[in-house]
Amino acid sequence: MIELSMHILDIVENSTRAGATMVTIRILEDMKLDTLSIEITDDGEGMDSDSLKKALDPFYTSKGVRHVGLGLPMLYQATQRSEGRFSLESTRGKGTRVLAEFKQSHIDRQPIGDMGSTIMTLVAGNPDVDFTFTYLTNDSAYTFETKEIRKEIENVPLNNPEILQFIRENITEGLEEIGAHD
Repeated sequence: MIELSMHILDIVENSTRAGATMVTIRILEDMKLDTLSIEITDDGEGMDSDSLKKALDPFYTSKGVRHVGLGLPMLYQATQRSEGRFSLESTRGKGTRVLAEFKQSHIDRQPIGDMGSTIMTLVAGNPDVDFTFTYLTNDSAYTFETKEIRKEIENVPLNNPEILQFIRENITEGLEEIGAHD
């Protein structure tokens, strides 16, 4: 994967397949500490201790469709290439938390990518899941919540093309306004 947004898309798709009804994506860009952190939490089924131990093995997957599970291992490797760190916590029946931290200025840190399109894609494919996306910089913050959109649009489905276009544009403009770096 070339961009971090694609890692986020893959990890969050795992969350929705695990039955998550609420997914929180938080990106923290700290130029003073030279870090970029991505935290994804969900309320899905979580992993038992055996699955948690195997989760970073690229040849382990709980999916019946493929024989490899590359999402978490690839994100882990991306953190290692950029002098970062990675943690994975999960409790069966309660959900999962993934934290990936990168050295912001490292030459091998992947760019963030198009978060507007990433969140739009997640909402389009999972209109019944609630998403919260927060992007923080040293000086500003942007937050997008599907719960808030649902209040405004009443009976219109979130995966309506006009709503999806609004979501993508709102996120893209919001990130530009706070000066999010790529």
